[in-house]
Amino acid sequence: MAPAPTGEANRAGGRLVETVSSWPGVGVGPHRLGTAEFTVDGREIGHTHGTRVVDINFPKRVADRLIADGETNEHRFAGGGWTSFTVDSADDVDRALRLLRLSYLITALKLRRKPAGEAILATLDLDTELESLRFDGEIEAIVDRMRP
Repeated sequence: MAPAPTGEANRAGGRLVETVSSWPGVGVGPHRLGTAEFTVDGREIGHTHGTRVVDINFPKRVADRLIADGETNEHRFAGGGWTSFTVDSADDVDRALRLLRLSYLITALKLRRKPAGEAILATLDLDTELESLRFDGEIEAIVDRMRP
């Protein structure tokens, strides 16, 4: 059994939900297995389990690369592109937000022909976003191939 969250962990979890919910087009609601679920136009980009675990959805090739690079971990149960990230510190919240932002950008690109995706992409400078996230060249190449 995981230890009870500390005050710092609770604040960190709150910061995660507060930040992701502020992104254009993101809906936050209860998740059937977790605490909070993050969606864009009905597509789940991730969800939390308490304050310590964040499950994040990616295309399988992206997830495989992130796992191989040690950026996140394989999901315990779900297949496909689901990953799990453990939050143990404030620095981990920043890392979780970075991963969620990547999932968000990829989802917006997948939805680029729908009003939700168009609206999100109109508010972003995708090149600047990707550069600021600092993922390796393979991740950037996968995302580049998704562009219109």
